[in-house]
Amino acid sequence: MTRRTRTLVAATAAAALLTLTACSSSDDTTDAATDGASAGSADAAFPASVETKFGTVTVDEKPERVVALGWGDAETALALGVQPVGASDWLGFGGDGVGPWAEGLYDESPEIIETLEPSYEAIAALEPDLILDIRSSGDQERYDKLSSIATTIGVPEGGDSYLADADDQMEMISTALGVPEKGEQLLDEVDAAFDEATAAHPEWDGKTVTAATRTSEGWGAYVEESSRVEFLENLGFEQSPTIAEIPANAGGFSVDISSEQLDLLDADLIVAFPIWIETTEITEDPQWKAIPAVADDRDVVIDGDLSSAYSLGTSLATLYAIDNLVPLLEDATK
Repeated sequence: MTRRTRTLVAATAAAALLTLTACSSSDDTTDAATDGASAGSADAAFPASVETKFGTVTVDEKPERVVALGWGDAETALALGVQPVGASDWLGFGGDGVGPWAEGLYDESPEIIETLEPSYEAIAALEPDLILDIRSSGDQERYDKLSSIATTIGVPEGGDSYLADADDQMEMISTALGVPEKGEQLLDEVDAAFDEATAAHPEWDGKTVTAATRTSEGWGAYVEESSRVEFLENLGFEQSPTIAEIPANAGGFSVDISSEQLDLLDADLIVAFPIWIETTEITEDPQWKAIPAVADDRDVVIDGDLSSAYSLGTSLATLYAIDNLVPLLEDATK
């Protein structure tokens, strides 16, 4: 669902809700009646059906013990007011496994579950009634093992190799948790933040951008299926056509760039970050410095919490990234 389509759907739903509220309001409504209506509304959300690559999954009742394993799944549940009893820490935050934008949302720390090779015994020991594995590999064997433990929401159709986008992730999780309206509200907040940033920077419209990275194994760039490119496109930039023409890797969201061909990263703007290496391995590389955009100071190299927020793509992380990355982009595009 596109941002524009989702906004129209949300507006229609909100209008209908206001109409119903106006028709049903009464000055003598008691607190008890209000509480009863809220409980009834929550109960009405179930059974909830979620479409996945593995078929339609039905959540019969409001889940009480949620294990969130996919990339950003735990943060999404937290943003919706649900605290997972188990979660995976994909970016190595430590502690509760979340970034600073989500700190304090747990009353009790979750059991941290390994990412690529989770302990199914540890998951079963948590006695979950719902498992979230939405931004994940889409591996059939993994899904079968998880669903043998509890009702599992796997990747959406086309979401293999961690390609489930932030909208799908929010919509699937909010539906499974019985709070779809809250999910729409959070997505609208993100849309509003992007809209505010793009309105303030019309000069970014149509400028080309490369979302680059360097790991211990070499250089790479992300393609349009990646949340990093989507983030920049939501600010008005366009994917570098040079990168777009390179066949994507097997995973589907990045391409490899050899050190001898770093000029392929050139664009009106380059946003880069290191993965498990020192930032200086980017910024002090002579071949990096020779890229025309870098030589002209049209590059932004990020690390730490900002790099994690930019990469994670959850509603909470995205709002943090907009607040902190936009000023850096302003400096690089003056």
